[in-house]
Amino acid sequence: MAVSPAPSPVPAAPLVLQASDGLPLAAQAYGESGHPTLLFTHGFGQTASAWEASARHLAGAGYRAVTLDARGHGRSGWSAAGAYALDHFVDDLRQVAQGCGPDTVLIGASMGGLVGLLAEAEHGPLFRALILVDITPRWEQAGVERILGFMRAHPEGFVSLEAAGDAIAAYLPHRRERKSPEQLRGLLRQGSDGRWRWHWDPRLLDAVADQGTRYQTRLLDAAARVDAPLLLLSGSASDVVSQATIEEFLSLVPHARHRVVPRATHMLVGDRNDAFTEAVLDFVRAPGPPRR
Repeated sequence: MAVSPAPSPVPAAPLVLQASDGLPLAAQAYGESGHPTLLFTHGFGQTASAWEASARHLAGAGYRAVTLDARGHGRSGWSAAGAYALDHFVDDLRQVAQGCGPDTVLIGASMGGLVGLLAEAEHGPLFRALILVDITPRWEQAGVERILGFMRAHPEGFVSLEAAGDAIAAYLPHRRERKSPEQLRGLLRQGSDGRWRWHWDPRLLDAVADQGTRYQTRLLDAAARVDAPLLLLSGSASDVVSQATIEEFLSLVPHARHRVVPRATHMLVGDRNDAFTEAVLDFVRAPGPPRR
């Protein structure tokens, strides 16, 4: 099925939610509230803007798309106490999901997918179905280190948006189109010194990046416990998931479907947004048999 353009522009409605510790969580809602909900959770160091093109299209196709900024990211609050343990993200998602209703489908990329897997296994049922975007409970460490290396590379920020665009282009050389200044403003914030820095709390690097492998046993156990319909999307050129990690995941979740997106890296949504949106639509229209 080819993805056709949305019939008309779909406006975004800002939402302000609250975590159990009082931290404000920002989200954007596209589409009408009475429609089935698709809840999008982004990867580490990203923001809700990563989903915008897909969210608008899916809203135009009859869904309500809610894109969430995780704590410490985008327009959500930064924790003064540095409360960025994985369980904080899981608890945030649990609260947001309960407000969305039982028919919600979770679509999580990388960190957002792992958080969704834990939330569903340990606090569910929360979701009607899940879509994990290029992530498995065990991952290829070299690919993760490449991501973290980029995130750590510019602690003093950038002198201009153009300089930030140059850094992104060097990191993603396969992308033909550079991000526009407007797109870059959604990824960075300008400090009082005039420099542009990423739109996430730098303390996340110490809190989240260094704890990932400690949770792998817990994540593998969570995968084995999830009985909701599930789709794993992987990029054919990903260096974060591999054939080995995919096969392990599918052995733990035998009812899961797997779909490879050609010519896509770990940054699957940005690389092949058309193919990603098509895969989401195919799945949410017929997610498969209900949970056991």
